[in-house]
Amino acid sequence: MPRNKPSSKTTAGTLASRADKYDLYIQSVQSPDVEVAFFDRAFRNHYGRRPQVLREDFCGTALVCYEWVKSRSDRSAIGVDLDPEPLEWGRRKLMPKLKAGAADRLRLIEGDVRTTRAKADIISAQNFSYFCFETRRELRDYFIHARRHLGDEGLLVLDALGGSEVMEDDREETTSFRGFKYVWSQLDFDPVSHHCKYAIHFRFKDGSELKNAFRYEWRLWTLPELRELLLEAGFSGADVYWEGTDRKTGDGNGVYRKRERGDADPAWIVYLVAWK
Repeated sequence: MPRNKPSSKTTAGTLASRADKYDLYIQSVQSPDVEVAFFDRAFRNHYGRRPQVLREDFCGTALVCYEWVKSRSDRSAIGVDLDPEPLEWGRRKLMPKLKAGAADRLRLIEGDVRTTRAKADIISAQNFSYFCFETRRELRDYFIHARRHLGDEGLLVLDALGGSEVMEDDREETTSFRGFKYVWSQLDFDPVSHHCKYAIHFRFKDGSELKNAFRYEWRLWTLPELRELLLEAGFSGADVYWEGTDRKTGDGNGVYRKRERGDADPAWIVYLVAWK
């Protein structure tokens, strides 16, 4: 989760002024049940058993951690993030929803993912959060650190995005949800450095807007670069899981399968799974 405060053209009493940006983000961006199911399937495919311990780096509200400990009574999770605000939001909003005993299997750490020593079967870095490391050395060092804190049987699970559309300036994509619109805004892209600036806004039916609820400055890493860096960090391999297509609509069907070759879609999101 980004750390900056949203700027808004709202006045008191508007829907935007009363909105909870973390709740809106969860509704429009995250699918924790899908993440947990994918992590479980990928691990079992590699090692023939169910994973028990998840570490969610750059966890924000730690929504996936909460879902993980709910999924099985023998599972534990560690969420790591530098920003105390989303961590506290999760404690207030998500912790009370856990059944007795599950909260004891969840640990939240306010700190740097590059210095956290918590070990796990799976370390995940989702929503392209690791793109904040903009040099090969920084990103390779993070991968080395993550590998060091996996068990003998362990996976690092990343997501990545790409395609020609995500390299365009001044582009917005709007998706409607019940009660609000989610707006993905591409502010700037430099083809020389692949440094990019994106933002998320939320718009409401009364005309108000929660502008720049989240802002991102990243390097847009390519899949060949990521796979090379993972190998340089000591991982034995890194598989790309590509989303399938619904035959009727032509949209993604939410099913990710291992692929050696992708499609030249204008915008795509994949899982990248590295193993020890």
